[in-house]
Amino acid sequence: DLLNMMGPLLRPAPVKSPLERRHIMVLPGFGADDVSTWPLRRYLTKLGQTTEGWGLGRNLAGADIPATEADFPKSWNAAPIGSYHGEAGVPLLCEKAREHVLARHRALKAPITLIGWSLGGYVAREVARDLPKIVSQVITLGSPVVGGPKYTSVAGLFRLRRMDLDWIERESKKRESKPITVPITAIVSPTDGVVGFEAALDRQSPDVTHVELDAAHIGLGINPKAWAIIVQALAMQDRRG
Repeated sequence: DLLNMMGPLLRPAPVKSPLERRHIMVLPGFGADDVSTWPLRRYLTKLGQTTEGWGLGRNLAGADIPATEADFPKSWNAAPIGSYHGEAGVPLLCEKAREHVLARHRALKAPITLIGWSLGGYVAREVARDLPKIVSQVITLGSPVVGGPKYTSVAGLFRLRRMDLDWIERESKKRESKPITVPITAIVSPTDGVVGFEAALDRQSPDVTHVELDAAHIGLGINPKAWAIIVQALAMQDRRG
């Protein structure tokens, strides 16, 4: 298959002991869809995991979700005062993902592990914040934790849309009053190139492990070293029970 055709560059070292079977949902980054996470999902499937994509199409940071003031998520505050330019897009996307994870949990009757690349990791974190009894573990790859898009290379794009990035940063910070209690493994890179390193560090969650990897943001989801870290995080969760 394609994974074999891509050769040894996409093959981490063999796993020494089998992982417990779990259900894993992988969330793509901004501008990407489930195709981008297929290699990682295929790899984890070969390790005995049950995996799926997020099933919500292309991740457009909620820009494709029609919204009026009545639609703004109840778990977030209202939109900025004045003209609305889509600032609530990501909160709306987080709510949509939350409902999807809830539906999958009802169907599977099992906890779900969330792995998110970039913005997908941010969404995964917010879903876990609201569903700690359903999400068993979160693993993120180069995901912004502080400031929303403000400290990323796409900040200029959002400013061109006249978005109030300071409002987004403030609203994101308010969510920290409700901590994420599930275990988090955050893969972060000082040479990420898209997400600012400091903005990727989680200094709030009570159960977070940062793993530093010198790698470019755009390739984190297919990086064999990142895959090895993901497997280690899954194995660590197995040992914790």
